[in-house]
Amino acid sequence: MAQMTGAQIVIESLRREGVDLVFGYPGGANLPLFDQLYDCPVKCMLVRHEQGASHMADGYARATGKPGVCIVTSGPGATNLVTGLASAYMDSVPVVAITGQVKTWLIGNDAFQEADVTGITRPITKHNFLVKDVRQLATTIKRAFHIATTGRPGPVLIDLPVNITIEKTEFAYPETVNIRGYKPTYDGHPYQIKKAIQAMREAKCPVLYVGGGVVASDASEELFKLATALQIPVTTTLMGLGSFPETHPLSLWMLGMHGTPYANYAVQGSDLLIAVGARFDDRVTGKIEKFAPKAKIIHIDIDPACISKNVKVDIPIVGDAKRILQQLNAELNGSTGEPQTKEWLATIAEWKEKYALHYGSPSANGRLRTQYVLQELWHATKGEAIVTADVGQHQMWVAQWYRYTRPRTFITSGGLGAMGFGFPAAVGAQAGCPGTPVVAVVGDGAFQMTAFELGTAVEYNLPVKVVIINNRSLGMVRQWQELFYQKRYSHSWLKNPDFVKLAEAYGAVGMRIEKESEVRTKFQEALRIPKCVVIDVSVIEEENVYPMVPAGHALDEMILDMA
Repeated sequence: MAQMTGAQIVIESLRREGVDLVFGYPGGANLPLFDQLYDCPVKCMLVRHEQGASHMADGYARATGKPGVCIVTSGPGATNLVTGLASAYMDSVPVVAITGQVKTWLIGNDAFQEADVTGITRPITKHNFLVKDVRQLATTIKRAFHIATTGRPGPVLIDLPVNITIEKTEFAYPETVNIRGYKPTYDGHPYQIKKAIQAMREAKCPVLYVGGGVVASDASEELFKLATALQIPVTTTLMGLGSFPETHPLSLWMLGMHGTPYANYAVQGSDLLIAVGARFDDRVTGKIEKFAPKAKIIHIDIDPACISKNVKVDIPIVGDAKRILQQLNAELNGSTGEPQTKEWLATIAEWKEKYALHYGSPSANGRLRTQYVLQELWHATKGEAIVTADVGQHQMWVAQWYRYTRPRTFITSGGLGAMGFGFPAAVGAQAGCPGTPVVAVVGDGAFQMTAFELGTAVEYNLPVKVVIINNRSLGMVRQWQELFYQKRYSHSWLKNPDFVKLAEAYGAVGMRIEKESEVRTKFQEALRIPKCVVIDVSVIEEENVYPMVPAGHALDEMILDMA
């Protein structure tokens, strides 16, 4: 077996894992690694900030279904990953982060650019490693990818002291991984499967409540088959958007705090709630004591710790969403009988007509309405783009008004709600899906947290389109201050730069949209330009996202005013 340095082992191990692209930033403690990246098959995109590297790896993973990889240096380089790792952890995204570390004999001595990275990231990673022996490096990398991509996916960090990267050992990459105590369950228990099918057959008002686990396990086809066979309406979480086509009659679109009224009414009126790959987040349930009060609950999830964690369930099924949906469909075996949901679907159809989302005119007081802008974006892209978002009003509007028909086409920081996520995630998604249009819908506040990644997009000729929903404020903060803090707008108004000039300074194309007549034509023009384009869209400043379930209220206690 050939002798290799630790740095060579890392690169060869990445190659064996099928990694062809990483996102990174060099520094003193990872220079041996970057020296190997100089002329090897694994390409590296130089980011402008380490937070961008973690968000890009995240966006790449969500868009492609493959693990995203980022490589940064020790100390501040590693600590700058924290927000991105936390976001990936909350949303169950497979990311492998390799951080430089000071020499092993300096650890604990407060050496230059030393940080206890494994200690800092332990609560926000699925697992992490500190490598102290070059002979364990290949095995550690194999384990890291195995842990990140199996069971409930998540980020794994490898902290790599610089001396380990220059020491030599014989290279042997393990073919398999066997980790005692880590044996994820994939198939559902046969008895629970039968109970679930029986409950579905008997239910007259069932609802499928679908989360990001269906996207992560590529289970959309199996979900569609089950829903259409039993004629069960489907509502998705923010993370589950695209797992069921929103153009289908059975789709209720998104539920929760800013979900559709008919999705929320359906959940509250259901007699059976089938949760698939969802974790009953507080933004979904509203007041837990009043959540789905009449429903028997089936919960399908690969993480047993999620079962009955927030809401007590009646039929728990631990396992992979795809495998369990396959088992459920096999149990049905095409013999569904006459669905009992005809009256239920008629009731839902009435709700859809009565409580359809609307926004009035496309503009008011000389400013555009965001809802109209995002509808026009959907028309311009023909619904075929990958859309990313930060957190806040624009995130909720793009969830409500852009129609998602395929999985992995909506990417956002759902659990952590990280501002600054949307644009670098779009860069990562575009790098992973070069033939697909990628649009980052961002707030004017959030964009400024990571706008410098324009340098990365321009350097690598990534044609990401950035749509800035510019309301000159921290929109969701301002909305809450209006509704719940007597309009005391404490530090929520922004004095923004000229985003067009900023884009041009980086070498991107800058555009501005201010009139209704410009919206569709400029979107179409931007999509034709084979470069990164930043579009500054001037929208109404004091527009609120409705419907809205106020904190502490039940799902059916919505503020419905959408004027």
